[in-house]
Amino acid sequence: MKTKADLEISDATADDLDAIHTLEVSCFPAPWRRDFFESELQGDSRLHLVARRDGSVVAYVFAMWFFDEMHVNKIAVAESERRKGIADALMDRCLEFARTNGISTVSLEVRQSNSGAQAFYEHLDFEPTYIRPRYYPDGEAAVVMVRHLPW
Repeated sequence: MKTKADLEISDATADDLDAIHTLEVSCFPAPWRRDFFESELQGDSRLHLVARRDGSVVAYVFAMWFFDEMHVNKIAVAESERRKGIADALMDRCLEFARTNGISTVSLEVRQSNSGAQAFYEHLDFEPTYIRPRYYPDGEAAVVMVRHLPW
């Protein structure tokens, strides 16, 4: 699927693991280990997508679903590629997958201090629902945000 000036979105594969993990380390203060991404790729009820520009991974999203709920575990965009609509495109694919598969609720966590991320998800119609104290390894709380998909 081509979106936004030569951006390709496709399923992540084991061949993408090194690029995904490198991006993870550059984007998050407490990154997931590479082996965790590997196990996610092998898990059931998982959606994992990468966005590529000129063949290089510039963003990814990892989500899981159970029954009629989806949870977005991780989304990251390379710093040089931010504010170009890539996160929107990845989230659109997640929401499209949810609708197609009868999923009615999509949730995620975001750092309480990350007002930019909260605003991003609010523009996608996610609503802050509650605070999960001490969620992150450094003790910061998470804001749980939820979007209900209409049928």
